[in-house]
Amino acid sequence: QVQLVQSGGGLVQAGGSLRLSCAASGRTFSVYVMGWFRQAPGKERELITAIRYNGGSTYYADSVKGRFTISRDNAKNTVYLQMNRLKSEDTAVYYCAARTSFDTMSYAPPGYGDWGQGTQVTVTS
Repeated sequence: QVQLVQSGGGLVQAGGSLRLSCAASGRTFSVYVMGWFRQAPGKERELITAIRYNGGSTYYADSVKGRFTISRDNAKNTVYLQMNRLKSEDTAVYYCAARTSFDTMSYAPPGYGDWGQGTQVTVTS
């Protein structure tokens, strides 16, 4: 099992930036993919970006492409989500998640077995 602890988030004006962190512990050697999801009120949880550890390939949803960046610090076992040019529609609870089952990219929540606690991001216009 992988334990994930998130930090960052909060309230920001539209056009501003925030960085989320996700620190992993436990069986970190078993992680194949780390993803960032978000869930807005009344909506399904959606994958916005992910990084595959073998090879470093990344995925970005169209809604965040060019504004958000996923990165990782191997020494700290931490994955980051840099969010720039935030919009009101980015308001949601953000979750990091680890995929340890298969070494393939996964785009839906069932593909990830370990989750962070979630953090609120609110963008005011």
